[in-house]
Amino acid sequence: MAEKGQSRTARRKQKQSKKKPLWKKVLLITGIAVLAVGIGVGALFTYYIATAPEIDASKLSIPFSSKIYDKDGELFADLGAEQRTKISYNDIPDVLEDAVLATEDSRFYDHPGIDIWRIGGAVIANITDGFGSEGASTITQQVVEKSFLSPEKKISLKVQEMWLALQLEQEYSKEQILEIYLNKIYYGNGAYGVAKAAELYFGKTDLSKLTLPEAAILAGLPQRPSAYNPYKNPELMKERMNTVLSLMVQHGKISRNKADKASKTDIPSLLNKDSSDSSPYEAFLQKVRKEVKQKVDGADIYTDGLKVYTTIDTDAQEYVEFLLSDKEDNPIDYPEPVTNPAKPDGDKVKLQAGMTVLDTKTGAIRAIGGARGGLENDGYNYATDISRQPGSTFKPIIDYGPAIENKQWSTYHQLNDDGPYDIKGTDDQINTWVGNGHYYGWVSMRYALQQSLNVPAVKTFEEVGRSTAKEFANGLGIEFGNNKIELTDAIGGASLTNPTKLAGAYRAFANEGIYNEPYAVTKVEFPESGKTVNLKPEPEPAMSDYTAYMVTDMLKTVVREGTGEQANVPGLPVAGKTGTTNRDGVDGPPDSWFSGYSTNYTISIWTGYDNNNIGISNTKIPHALFKNTMAELSKDKDTPDFTKPDSVVEVAVEKGSRPAKLPSEFTPGSEIVTELFVKGNEPTATSEKYDQLDPVEGLEATFDKKSSTIQAKWKYNSDADVSFEVSASVDGGEMQSLSSTEETSIEISNVEPGSEYEIQVVAVSNETDANSSEPKTTTVKVPEEEENEGDEGEDGEGNIPSVSNLSASVSGSTVDVSWGYNGPPARFEVVVTQDGSEVNRQTVESMGIVIEGAQPGSYTISVTPVGQNGGNSGVRGDSSSTEATVEGDDSDEPDVPDVPDVPQDS
Repeated sequence: MAEKGQSRTARRKQKQSKKKPLWKKVLLITGIAVLAVGIGVGALFTYYIATAPEIDASKLSIPFSSKIYDKDGELFADLGAEQRTKISYNDIPDVLEDAVLATEDSRFYDHPGIDIWRIGGAVIANITDGFGSEGASTITQQVVEKSFLSPEKKISLKVQEMWLALQLEQEYSKEQILEIYLNKIYYGNGAYGVAKAAELYFGKTDLSKLTLPEAAILAGLPQRPSAYNPYKNPELMKERMNTVLSLMVQHGKISRNKADKASKTDIPSLLNKDSSDSSPYEAFLQKVRKEVKQKVDGADIYTDGLKVYTTIDTDAQEYVEFLLSDKEDNPIDYPEPVTNPAKPDGDKVKLQAGMTVLDTKTGAIRAIGGARGGLENDGYNYATDISRQPGSTFKPIIDYGPAIENKQWSTYHQLNDDGPYDIKGTDDQINTWVGNGHYYGWVSMRYALQQSLNVPAVKTFEEVGRSTAKEFANGLGIEFGNNKIELTDAIGGASLTNPTKLAGAYRAFANEGIYNEPYAVTKVEFPESGKTVNLKPEPEPAMSDYTAYMVTDMLKTVVREGTGEQANVPGLPVAGKTGTTNRDGVDGPPDSWFSGYSTNYTISIWTGYDNNNIGISNTKIPHALFKNTMAELSKDKDTPDFTKPDSVVEVAVEKGSRPAKLPSEFTPGSEIVTELFVKGNEPTATSEKYDQLDPVEGLEATFDKKSSTIQAKWKYNSDADVSFEVSASVDGGEMQSLSSTEETSIEISNVEPGSEYEIQVVAVSNETDANSSEPKTTTVKVPEEEENEGDEGEDGEGNIPSVSNLSASVSGSTVDVSWGYNGPPARFEVVVTQDGSEVNRQTVESMGIVIEGAQPGSYTISVTPVGQNGGNSGVRGDSSSTEATVEGDDSDEPDVPDVPDVPQDS
């Protein structure tokens, strides 16, 4: 090992001093043993030391990379193998060494490998706050832990760590140990060792050129390399840098003046702008790292030489990354970058996207799309890191799922979308669609979800109850700010989530109600110790199988014919839900979501901008991402439909019935719909809406020669409130409606001599338009007209003159017809034809009629007098005719108010 220059007098003296005699080490170990006895572990102390591993020099010098395996056990990543640049102690500048020692181990050159003062402070903290709450590891102990032991927080491992640290100090110099430490430590963004970190962050391959702020950054990073990532969190990194500078002042490494000057440094101005390149599988590996670190007591896949068995499907991961890329053959039509309103000087930002793909049966994560264009090294992961409002994707989770689970609502359950919903205590309202002003009245729960109607969703949430809705959502891994659920959570407008959490919740609907946290790692092996830690989460029931199936069936309707239609994959049974958000003052939704599933895969997608004051121009990108991903993953793979459990029954019900009723034998087929019910909660009552009324009885008709009319009468013995529709057919022609009456008789005038009339009477309910009876008919023959004999008598019998002065005037759509008459008493039969077709026939006693609402066209009006009294009764005079023309409007068809486009759900 080469030595540094002579300027480090104090350190050189430390280096040249003799090693402390072994008896002092033994005395120190005895002290540790006494301390161990004091905290209750003295009986095991000797055993821990005896079972400690041997110091293996190869493990100190050879960088150990972690092996990452896919779902089939195939190696797909070897982390750490090529991300190191080894340096010697002489390459370490004073400013870097001073920063590291002041931060990590200020008495490094004074202690024998363990620091009694730090141990004492840590013991007190661990007694008061719990074991593992504060560490006391020296740099030597950190080297031992990273080289020979697992990162678990156990007393046995801590004792072994201290013992091995004492041994390591006997075999290696302080300079060698510091060199090993700085070559082993992980600095984030895939960089191992301080040399690689300096190159990555600052573009410097010569450590002697590091500035004080840069050295302070490198000294501060290893504590929390992800959190202090200067690319993602420059402000947090600056706080950490200032902490290091303060420690350097405290330990006499620099002056306060130098520290103050360095603290004013702008972190982003130091960073190498070209270092953050995207890497294949980076989004998934980031999730793996976080999962391992969280579940294996701080283990790190970049530094601990582990074997990590994951759930990744590399084919799926590569396809997801392709869909998020800017490649020319990408089928997704992303919008062009837009100007960031936060930087109106021309700064452009592009639409971002995050996607998570789960195995529906297990909850295993098969792929993660972290960002458009790929995820930069340890960059911001839009699939796991975002916290954004989910919009209407929350409706199955917060509203309708809990309603089915706790109230056993059917998919037919009726909800009233009757207008804006007032939020109590405020002047705010919830609308079905923002700015649309259209409401649907009574609708089924299925239709409300299909069209993503907001008002029915909020009413459902209120009826279910907030605590019940919150408990249901918690069971699906959904959390709420301050652990409090808000009214606007009913439409996804309060709490925040990300695609991974949302996919986990939706997967339970697809998986018969069974939930487990989405996971990327199944197990971790520590090759040296042979220890294996299983990380696969245990599944738990989150809802009844009937709830899962009924929600799924409604979400299939959403995709087939609702707001999610553009996400439909032809030939594949899929279910899903759309969601968008709105924000005051923002043109367009800031967020657009789609979460859906088949029996094999569950996929959740978010799109939006980092700045949520930017609205999205195309809210259908998530639909396209889902459709393409699901279609690709399902190729050459059997995808069975969802299986209906025994707890669910299909029942045909009559549309519009409230509550649900069974259709009667008279219900038209067009008014019957099949819906799902929880077994035991099916409707039992049968609708009477379309039931037939009792028919009339005793219908008979006779011709009255004196009045030349047909007299029809009948009986009706039912107590029902009815009227009677009377129709007639002449000589076998089409049945024509004559009149509606509440009487049980009718007089039919203007009959044609020599014709046979079939009279029909139908009883019709006055309470509902749908109910009527079967028709009853009778026939009557009108005799031929008899010729009048002899001359006209003194009273003018047998001579009926025609009308005189027949005329018609037109005003708009009204035709005013008048005539004169000088003869025996008579009535007047008026026949109106339009363009040769009869449109009206009536008999009047006045000498004029008014035709209103006449359509444009040519009209012929014929008037025939018919005698009323004595020998003139029924005698017809000659017909007279006149013409009238109703002009059409000069404009085209009347304007029809435009129906506004249906906006996406919110």
